[in-house]
Amino acid sequence: MAGCVARRALAVGHRWWSRSLTVARELRPLCAAGGAGAFTPGASTTTRRHLSSRNRAEGKVLETVGVFEVPKQNGKYETGQLFLHSVFGYRGVVLFPWQARLYDRDVASAAPEKTENPAGHGSKEVKGKTHTYYQVLIDARDCPHISQRSQTEAVTFLANHDDSRALYAIPGLDYVSHEDILPYTSTDQVPIQHELFERFLLYDQTKAPPFVARETLRAWQEKNHPWLELSDVHRETTENIRVTVIPFYMGMREAQNSHVYWWRYCIRLENLDSDVVQLRERHWRIFSLSGTLETVRGRGVVGREPVLSKEQPAFQYSSHVSLQASSGHMWGTFRFERPDGSHFDVRIPPFSLESNKDEKTPPSGLHW
Repeated sequence: MAGCVARRALAVGHRWWSRSLTVARELRPLCAAGGAGAFTPGASTTTRRHLSSRNRAEGKVLETVGVFEVPKQNGKYETGQLFLHSVFGYRGVVLFPWQARLYDRDVASAAPEKTENPAGHGSKEVKGKTHTYYQVLIDARDCPHISQRSQTEAVTFLANHDDSRALYAIPGLDYVSHEDILPYTSTDQVPIQHELFERFLLYDQTKAPPFVARETLRAWQEKNHPWLELSDVHRETTENIRVTVIPFYMGMREAQNSHVYWWRYCIRLENLDSDVVQLRERHWRIFSLSGTLETVRGRGVVGREPVLSKEQPAFQYSSHVSLQASSGHMWGTFRFERPDGSHFDVRIPPFSLESNKDEKTPPSGLHW
């Protein structure tokens, strides 16, 4: 499915300065330059119209799914807000926001350099700033079209105590940054196809947005807050490749008379340039509070060697790490290859692995 993604085309007749645009959904994936993530307010409607009509197969039609709203520069989106993901192009709905601390090493690049230390702290002093992320549901109809660029089962949880390594995932659950939200409205009472949509949200035409949280959503959020919470985000750019890392604490399990602490981490790779590059290798260094330092090298990530191009500039995946200590650090590099065969290393921003100090009972599955 290389080069093919679910396309949202723009209906003809709207101007960009009219504050709203009709969103249309083609009933097949398109193989067109630009990709689903290439849409940005301010682009030419003439170009978008041309792309959608030129690539539409005979007999296929466009189906209107809603009307674009002006993205919020300030403030937060509310529960029930429908959106298109500006990078991966899928339809989704906001469940609730998270206030994270963003540690952007690009912002700190002008600061005096510091010596790298064994605990994995980097060469720059980085101060975090508050940044809004959202817990969202992904429309199941779009999952097949984004699976080559973003895992749709990336939010995982520890299962039961019988198997210390058992994990399970909720399909179509994601974390989205505020700037990745392209909001839209719809008259459809069930605009997102996901098994949890009607379980979590109730249609109320008197509200804006017209989908409000059911008690089941509030209870789910409260009971699972420690295992869902997004608190720290780390970002760094090397040679126009931006790496964003979000770590999550998953809980502790007992194995062979010792405690094993688990984390998952979500990584997004973005090519900010027009040159095509391909990820070839990963190199991790994992430091544990117990005093161990582990080095991990391997081909690609999660069995893939993704290509980042102007048409498909981003790739996102999740993985896991366990330590026999309650905290640690990770850092490393990704090795990329250019079309001429030359290679360069991209830094992975160092990040902490912290456990919940007030944890009383490890999670035994996601509570409903």
